[in-house]
Amino acid sequence: MSSPDIPSFSQFIKIDRRKSDPIYLQIVYQFIQAVQGRLLEVGNKIPGSRRLSKDLNVHRKTIIAALDELQTQGWVTTVPSVGTFVENPDLNAKGNQNSVATQQLNEKASFVYRKSFLLDSPEQKDRYPYVFTDGTPDYRIIKPKELGRFYTAALKRKNLLAQTPTYLSETNPFFKEQLSYYLNLTRGLHISKNNLVTANSRQVLLYILTQLLVQPGHRVLVGEYSDHYANMVFQQAGAKIVTIPMDKEGIQVDFIRENFRAGSIKFLYVNPQHQNPTTFNLSEKRRQELIALANDYNFLLVEDDPDYELTYERSTAIPLIKRNHSNNVLYLGCFGRFLPPGFQADFMIGPVDFMEEAHKHLNIFGNMDQIKEQALGEMINEGDIHRYRRKALQTYRARRDSFASLITENFPTQLDFTIPKGGLAFWLEVKQQVSLSKWADKCHELGLFIPRTCLYQNKNLTALRLGFGNKKEEDMKEAVKVLKHAYSNAFKAAK
Repeated sequence: MSSPDIPSFSQFIKIDRRKSDPIYLQIVYQFIQAVQGRLLEVGNKIPGSRRLSKDLNVHRKTIIAALDELQTQGWVTTVPSVGTFVENPDLNAKGNQNSVATQQLNEKASFVYRKSFLLDSPEQKDRYPYVFTDGTPDYRIIKPKELGRFYTAALKRKNLLAQTPTYLSETNPFFKEQLSYYLNLTRGLHISKNNLVTANSRQVLLYILTQLLVQPGHRVLVGEYSDHYANMVFQQAGAKIVTIPMDKEGIQVDFIRENFRAGSIKFLYVNPQHQNPTTFNLSEKRRQELIALANDYNFLLVEDDPDYELTYERSTAIPLIKRNHSNNVLYLGCFGRFLPPGFQADFMIGPVDFMEEAHKHLNIFGNMDQIKEQALGEMINEGDIHRYRRKALQTYRARRDSFASLITENFPTQLDFTIPKGGLAFWLEVKQQVSLSKWADKCHELGLFIPRTCLYQNKNLTALRLGFGNKKEEDMKEAVKVLKHAYSNAFKAAK
């Protein structure tokens, strides 16, 4: 191997001890820059670690750590009893690319595969000045820098990664302990960490639930107006979805009793609190009736409660899982709904044996983020999660009230609504006949995007679910102004 003369490393590597970057990484970064800038050529022999440590005035162990990192990344190679030489993985990669004949891939596949219209995204990638969602948080409220200190502290735990469980799906035990404590404290539950499984998203939990429960043809009941993502997952698993009529009190339990027989229902999916999309709460009377019917008819209740933490008024509503003592309720929820996505955690609560089986399926989705979970556990343990929640609720409550005033002012007779007691969206029922699709199209022309998942229209109902949580007051005013102008045009077109 060639070994041309090379300049002293001190000529192109400058150590700055004021920087937060470790010294060995400063050496690595500047070495790579020297190779890319042709100060070092492929094949140059690198001096020994003792000479380099003297040249750069750093400890020999620092040089060894830098060389190990460079070898791992492919920027140097070591030949036993000969020496260490410069490499350039960028050139190697380009050489491999040039040595292989390239051909543009076809636009259409030449093989047969399954297509699903159920999984089509309802969103569009177009950019608009204003966008309504069906109820998403504003991730700017809690400052990332403040949350970052928990993640940084977790990274500094010396033994955390060494103690990471062997099983891919295993949750950080400290986080599970803290989360079960938090849920017992805030939701009045009585669970242990063994009743709990966490995942990176709600969709993962719904998928696992269907894998464990649903066989093709199983009958699954949902509300007449229900969460479209959950419905897609159930249908993909082969379930037969049956919709149940709803009113202001929620799902009509009597309809189930009158139209189904015992043993014919696999499970009922329900949002008792801040129902999606209507935002209504299941009445106390209906809750009692639903628990009794599930016991009589021997079907499972899947209770989804993602917005529990975003409740603005003190509520006496008790989760169905707390009322039921026969283990036929599974409870889905979200921890930290008001935090940025990377600091949230979705969870499922149920009998211990069911949770153990669910853990097996989590292996499909890879490792849990042990560092994130340690940070969230410490956030609970130190009490900061309650402070963050109070701050978020104060902001969202003010935005909710502002949005209610704007709708009342701009649509005094056209829209009917009830101010939601929780969540991040309004359910707006349109009193006059108007095409929602034409209304949305007019909004798009004027720079306001409304996804089709926000539109609900049939022969008996015309309604919109519009989120307010992600908008500051000025943006909210402009969006409602466009909504009003587009409505006038759409209504004229309907006439």
